[in-house]
Amino acid sequence: MRENRLFSEAVLLSPKEMGESDRLTIEGGVPGIELMEKAGQAVTRAAVSMISARARIAVLCGPGNNGGDGFIAARCLREAGHLVEVFILRDPGELKGDAAEAFTRMGLAHNPVADGSGISTGLSRALATADLIVDALFGAGLDRPLEGVALQLVSAVNASPAPVLAVDLPSGLNGASGQVLGGAVMARRTVTFFRKKPGHLLMPGRGLCGGITVADIGIPDEVLSRISAATFENMPGLWLNHWPRPEVDGHKYSRGHAVVFGGPMAATGAARLGAGAALRAGAGLVTLAAPPDAMMVNACHLTAVMLQKVRDTAAIPDLLADRRLNAVLIGPGYGVGQGAREAVKAILQAGRATVLDADALTSFGDDPDMLFEWIRAMSEPVVLTPHEGEFARLFPTLLGDKLTRAGAAAKLSGACVVVKGADTVVAAPDGRAAVNSNAPPWLATAGSGDVLAGVVTGLLAQGVPGFEAACQAVWLHGEAGREAGAGLTSEDLDAALKIAIQGLVDKAGEA
Repeated sequence: MRENRLFSEAVLLSPKEMGESDRLTIEGGVPGIELMEKAGQAVTRAAVSMISARARIAVLCGPGNNGGDGFIAARCLREAGHLVEVFILRDPGELKGDAAEAFTRMGLAHNPVADGSGISTGLSRALATADLIVDALFGAGLDRPLEGVALQLVSAVNASPAPVLAVDLPSGLNGASGQVLGGAVMARRTVTFFRKKPGHLLMPGRGLCGGITVADIGIPDEVLSRISAATFENMPGLWLNHWPRPEVDGHKYSRGHAVVFGGPMAATGAARLGAGAALRAGAGLVTLAAPPDAMMVNACHLTAVMLQKVRDTAAIPDLLADRRLNAVLIGPGYGVGQGAREAVKAILQAGRATVLDADALTSFGDDPDMLFEWIRAMSEPVVLTPHEGEFARLFPTLLGDKLTRAGAAAKLSGACVVVKGADTVVAAPDGRAAVNSNAPPWLATAGSGDVLAGVVTGLLAQGVPGFEAACQAVWLHGEAGREAGAGLTSEDLDAALKIAIQGLVDKAGEA
């Protein structure tokens, strides 16, 4: 039961899906104005935590339900003793439904946002002197770029010295994609309702929302089963039931044997990082397979990871004839070109769970369809881990926001696709997608991606399904980065991964 609740909390809702949640709740007997009252009260609580007594608050309200939430918050903040000024973007006579009712309930004087020449003098003064600005202009309902007075207003808010509390989403931000529509408010904090939206986590939206609070306004979790959402925040509740818990009577042979294919002597470090990470992630055994000239340098750095000479791609089928070798990583430091393409083909034809990273991806930039054909013939999971540059080379025709591109890439390739970055997206061919939010900026360092690829491989070796293995690895990678802290190098991630994994084991024990 607790696992179901944790999974439910990971759900992200697009603006359309959130609207459906509202509709289903209202159809179930909860009046819309009641949801709006609770939303406004949640905004009030967040606002009070950001200000002192008798603060000056400018509440900016738009023409839709977001504005209605603002009207409720304005009333509650005035009742709490604060000095509240309300500015409305449109004529109140144009308000409809619950927003019109919330305006009536507010009972406060209101002012227009604009006069004939643009932003009104009164609003300019209020923005300059406010202790807090409440942005209740558009929220998730915005579907076109801001222009005119609305765009001027966003610029004026961002120029104010006062902190901004955004209602649902900073105005100007697309809730589905995280993209800016013409211009967007930069908030100190955002209060949203029921569930987060992808735009809260995808860049640049993640950087505009500030701290995010998710408020319960009375929408029952049961509505999620009628929406069938397929986008999630990457958090343990999404995949904890797939976490590979070692059996009491287990042994190293029951935890899988991962193989990492490395490159020549002058480029050995990346493969070692991947091999060490696969072992740390729980694979019972890990073998680093590399050319003969790399044996000595690898042997000088490795202890628990085994070594195997592989003279050329012709030797790969013989190595993988041993079915105990059940997960493979190729790409980090392997080399780009025909040799890499032949090696990838041999690995995929051997039918192992496979992670393709770095050079293994770049090598197919001029003929990705050939790679995708091989992947789609696979019965075992394949995970691709490109950064944005590698993604563009492999999927040059896919355009749009990151979530859309990742989903299209997974369907096109037949693989789970991990599009790396500050807002890493993991997408599966079946339409599921997860947006990561725990990665610190100092993970952007040489070798960090090699470690991530190794963790995915180690989890695949233990039988974790492809999508869940990728999500687990991305989350653990982020936690390890936070644990290692500022100034980390990729070598620091091994010890930090141990701490992150221990924390996850503790979390799994509580579930």
